[in-house]
Amino acid sequence: MIVERRGTLGVRAAAKEIDISPATLSRVENGNVPDLATFAKICKWLGEDPNRFLGMQPSNSPSETVSVQFRKKKTASADTANALGGMIIAAQNALRDIENL
Repeated sequence: MIVERRGTLGVRAAAKEIDISPATLSRVENGNVPDLATFAKICKWLGEDPNRFLGMQPSNSPSETVSVQFRKKKTASADTANALGGMIIAAQNALRDIENL
């Protein structure tokens, strides 16, 4: 897809448009897996939803995406963190079930 989108545009010019180095673009075109930041930039440049390449369904509503962050400082035990994670997953599944009714 990258080579097709790039067309007659050189690697350096395409890399500049994507905001990555030409070496990185060349490595990706040769089959190397990019880091997440590079992957996001390439997806944006291609106009593609990253979920397409990750085997996930695109998110159609904000309620389908859940994000949780814990501080580096240990503030919760492993049991508490696991319980919170389970609750978040249960809430996400419940929202998904409601939306599919």
